[in-house]
Amino acid sequence: MAQTFTIGHVAKATGVAAKTIRYYEGIGVLPAPSRAASGYRRYDEPGVLQVRFIRRARALGLPLRHLKTLTATLNGGPRPALRPRLLALVREQLSAVREQIAGLQLLEGELEQVLRRPPAPAQERRAKGCRCLEVERPRRGPPRGRAVSLAAERGG
Repeated sequence: MAQTFTIGHVAKATGVAAKTIRYYEGIGVLPAPSRAASGYRRYDEPGVLQVRFIRRARALGLPLRHLKTLTATLNGGPRPALRPRLLALVREQLSAVREQIAGLQLLEGELEQVLRRPPAPAQERRAKGCRCLEVERPRRGPPRGRAVSLAAERGG
């Protein structure tokens, strides 16, 4: 008989909390494991490997909704289908990360502008209000993320 492991052992071996493993089972990302006579979950070595695969995929930011079909492939599906699907997901994630980096670089420039701006004279501050967080934006389209100037928030 093949060696089996409790959920606690799998959690410790993979670095994935037992509660998270149960969640993955509940949403169908992991297949339901066999049960001991006592009702405890029993995982075999392929089950442990699947948990490790999911942990690494999540660390790379791959969405759970796509991992369900990939883990089904690991659980007896046609293996040649796994790699192309996985690579497509990785390409999508890389594209999303690059977009986030570009947005963060824009945000970085705006924050630097705010830090470099000399304070306005007191009389101007009283007349126009605090404009210290307003930044000059490149003319490339709408702002991304949360960084918006006060003028943009007011609609002008």
